[in-house]
Amino acid sequence: MKRVLILGSTGSIGTQALEVIAERPELDAVGLAVGRDWQTVIAQARGFGIETVAVADLDAAAEAAANFDGTLLSGPEGVIELIGATEPDMVLNGVVGAAGLGPTIGALSQGIDVALANKESLVIGGELVTELAAATGARLLPVDSEHSAIFQLIEREGGDSLSRIVLTASGGPFRGRSDLEGVTIEQALAHPTWAMGGRITIDSATLMNKGFEMIEAHLLFGLPYEKIEVVVHPQSIVHSMIDLHDGSTLAHLGCPDMRVPIALALTWPERVELSTERLDLAKIGRLDFEEPDPETFRCLALAREAGESGGIAPCVLNAADEIAVAAFLDGGISFSDIARVIEQTLDDIGSGPASGFDELFAVDEASRERASEIISGRS
Repeated sequence: MKRVLILGSTGSIGTQALEVIAERPELDAVGLAVGRDWQTVIAQARGFGIETVAVADLDAAAEAAANFDGTLLSGPEGVIELIGATEPDMVLNGVVGAAGLGPTIGALSQGIDVALANKESLVIGGELVTELAAATGARLLPVDSEHSAIFQLIEREGGDSLSRIVLTASGGPFRGRSDLEGVTIEQALAHPTWAMGGRITIDSATLMNKGFEMIEAHLLFGLPYEKIEVVVHPQSIVHSMIDLHDGSTLAHLGCPDMRVPIALALTWPERVELSTERLDLAKIGRLDFEEPDPETFRCLALAREAGESGGIAPCVLNAADEIAVAAFLDGGISFSDIARVIEQTLDDIGSGPASGFDELFAVDEASRERASEIISGRS
């Protein structure tokens, strides 16, 4: 039986991971971690017979400790301590944002495989994270549907014949629009395909999420950015494609259901049976593809530029994006201002090599401060 620790257990990825574990007898949830939602994590722990949980927010952790009979670890450091306390075979990192980098480092440092749904671990950590995994022998198994698709295609085909990666994007709620001024919060949160948290949903609406995925693909699969493309595919049936040296293109298709890539990451190299909807192409009728518009969706271009610059630039990109998206959701800036704040932060902080994780954490903090200052100036 594989022992699985779930970080971010109350989010979309975490709750679906628990659904998979409940369905598969070879998987056992041994620990849970959340940011603030202590009521839900305690209910989850009781439902799965889990005795050790972590709550990152200190006030929420105090509430949880008063209502939980098991071991309660608190604070961001408690989330990392949970790895050693539960001795998992695998850590599923479903934390949203930069807070997920520390636990990824903690798991990889102990040689523990990571099922990675936290984009920021690679966007911020870059080659330092992939080098750490290589040094300890731990595997990074992608959970994002796009990277899981590419991973499966490359594993079956072999990487030597790979010539290009094509990431698919739904296009979000504003596909086809050329003017994003006046977009409301409600409109931006109305994703046509996926049900996700606020930050990820807004990143999908700006296409920043796809920009982060380009950076991830570069680091996971070792291709230069000129061989990583994005195509808009509104049906979200083709999860991604790879081109081979002989001119062939291989695609991974399936109904949009995150339980599939989650289960694959948790059980790899086995592929287990799940009670999911089966694909009926005749019923779907058509599959559409179109080029993205990097002028309207400026965040996609900014992400590619930051990825190509490397070093600290992707760290700055992510920090500014987190601050700008939060400000938009709070009504502090417009939807179009998100890209403007990110671009100005990138210009102001600059770029350069990253010598270690401590430097990246410092850059993250400085970038957040600068993005906040820029937003204050726009108010």
